[in-house]
Amino acid sequence: MNGRLLVVALVIVGTVLAAGAWWLRNGESQGAVTVDEIGDKIQTVRRGQLPAFATGGDVATLYRFAADHPEALAGAVCTCGCVNVGHTNNRFCYVKAERGDERTFTSHAAT
Repeated sequence: MNGRLLVVALVIVGTVLAAGAWWLRNGESQGAVTVDEIGDKIQTVRRGQLPAFATGGDVATLYRFAADHPEALAGAVCTCGCVNVGHTNNRFCYVKAERGDERTFTSHAAT
Protein backbone atom coordinates (compact mmCIF):
# COMPACT_ATOMS: atom_id res chain seq x y z
CA MET A 1 0.00 0.00 0.00
CA ASN A 2 2.87 2.40 0.73
CA GLY A 3 4.15 1.97 -2.85
CA ARG A 4 0.81 3.07 -4.32
CA LEU A 5 0.63 6.03 -1.99
CA LEU A 6 4.12 7.07 -3.05
CA VAL A 7 3.21 6.81 -6.76
CA VAL A 8 0.02 8.86 -6.23
CA ALA A 9 1.96 11.48 -4.27
CA LEU A 10 4.60 11.69 -7.02
CA VAL A 11 1.92 12.09 -9.70
CA ILE A 12 0.25 14.88 -7.74
CA VAL A 13 3.54 16.68 -7.09
CA GLY A 14 4.53 16.29 -10.76
CA THR A 15 1.19 17.70 -11.91
CA VAL A 16 1.48 20.69 -9.59
CA LEU A 17 5.05 21.39 -10.73
CA ALA A 18 4.07 21.12 -14.40
CA ALA A 19 1.12 23.46 -13.91
CA GLY A 20 3.36 25.94 -12.10
CA ALA A 21 5.95 25.84 -14.88
CA TRP A 22 3.26 26.39 -17.52
CA TRP A 23 1.83 29.32 -15.56
CA LEU A 24 5.24 30.95 -15.18
CA ARG A 25 6.07 30.43 -18.86
CA ASN A 26 2.75 31.92 -19.88
CA GLY A 27 3.39 35.02 -17.76
CA GLU A 28 6.88 35.50 -19.18
CA SER A 29 5.59 35.44 -22.73
CA GLN A 30 4.15 38.94 -22.54
CA GLY A 31 6.69 41.55 -23.43
CA ALA A 32 6.69 45.01 -21.96
CA VAL A 33 4.58 47.73 -23.52
CA THR A 34 6.95 50.03 -25.39
CA VAL A 35 6.59 52.87 -27.89
CA ASP A 36 7.52 52.48 -31.55
CA GLU A 37 9.03 54.97 -33.99
CA ILE A 38 5.70 56.67 -34.77
CA GLY A 39 4.61 57.00 -31.14
CA ASP A 40 2.22 54.05 -30.90
CA LYS A 41 2.35 51.63 -27.98
CA ILE A 42 3.42 48.12 -28.98
CA GLN A 43 3.49 44.82 -27.12
CA THR A 44 4.51 41.32 -28.17
CA VAL A 45 2.38 38.51 -26.75
CA ARG A 46 1.80 34.82 -27.45
CA ARG A 47 -0.90 33.94 -29.97
CA GLY A 48 -4.29 33.87 -28.30
CA GLN A 49 -3.42 36.70 -25.92
CA LEU A 50 -4.20 40.38 -26.29
CA PRO A 51 -1.95 43.30 -25.42
CA ALA A 52 -2.45 45.30 -22.23
CA PHE A 53 -3.88 48.26 -24.16
CA ALA A 54 -6.62 46.14 -25.78
CA THR A 55 -8.43 44.57 -22.86
CA GLY A 56 -12.12 44.70 -22.19
CA GLY A 57 -15.18 45.70 -24.14
CA ASP A 58 -15.33 46.57 -27.80
CA VAL A 59 -11.60 47.28 -28.07
CA ALA A 60 -10.75 43.70 -27.10
CA THR A 61 -13.37 42.36 -29.51
CA LEU A 62 -11.94 44.39 -32.39
CA TYR A 63 -8.33 43.42 -31.65
CA ARG A 64 -9.24 39.75 -31.37
CA PHE A 65 -11.13 39.91 -34.68
CA ALA A 66 -8.21 41.63 -36.43
CA ALA A 67 -5.79 39.04 -35.05
CA ASP A 68 -7.91 36.01 -35.90
CA HIS A 69 -9.27 37.14 -39.31
CA PRO A 70 -6.47 38.76 -41.32
CA GLU A 71 -8.33 38.15 -44.58
CA ALA A 72 -11.24 40.36 -43.46
CA LEU A 73 -9.03 43.45 -43.19
CA ALA A 74 -6.54 42.69 -45.96
CA GLY A 75 -8.35 44.82 -48.53
CA ALA A 76 -9.49 47.59 -46.19
CA VAL A 77 -7.46 50.78 -46.36
CA CYS A 78 -7.50 52.83 -43.18
CA THR A 79 -9.06 56.27 -43.48
CA CYS A 80 -6.75 58.01 -40.99
CA GLY A 81 -3.87 58.29 -43.46
CA CYS A 82 -1.64 55.73 -41.79
CA VAL A 83 -0.66 54.43 -45.20
CA ASN A 84 1.97 57.17 -44.88
CA VAL A 85 3.60 55.21 -42.01
CA GLY A 86 3.61 51.91 -43.87
CA HIS A 87 0.19 50.45 -43.10
CA THR A 88 -0.75 48.73 -46.35
CA ASN A 89 -4.15 47.69 -44.97
CA ASN A 90 -6.31 48.15 -41.89
CA ARG A 91 -4.94 45.07 -40.11
CA PHE A 92 -1.62 46.86 -39.58
CA CYS A 93 -3.46 49.29 -37.30
CA TYR A 94 -3.90 46.31 -34.93
CA VAL A 95 -1.14 43.78 -35.65
CA LYS A 96 2.30 45.20 -36.36
CA ALA A 97 4.15 41.90 -36.86
CA GLU A 98 3.89 38.13 -36.42
CA ARG A 99 6.67 35.65 -35.84
CA GLY A 100 6.27 32.04 -34.78
CA ASP A 101 3.76 31.85 -31.95
CA GLU A 102 4.03 35.56 -31.12
CA ARG A 103 2.23 38.66 -32.32
CA THR A 104 3.27 42.25 -31.88
CA PHE A 105 0.24 44.47 -31.49
CA THR A 106 0.14 48.22 -31.98
CA SER A 107 -2.14 50.69 -30.22
CA HIS A 108 -2.72 52.56 -33.48
CA ALA A 109 -6.31 51.32 -33.77
CA ALA A 110 -7.06 52.03 -30.12
CA THR A 111 -6.04 55.69 -30.32
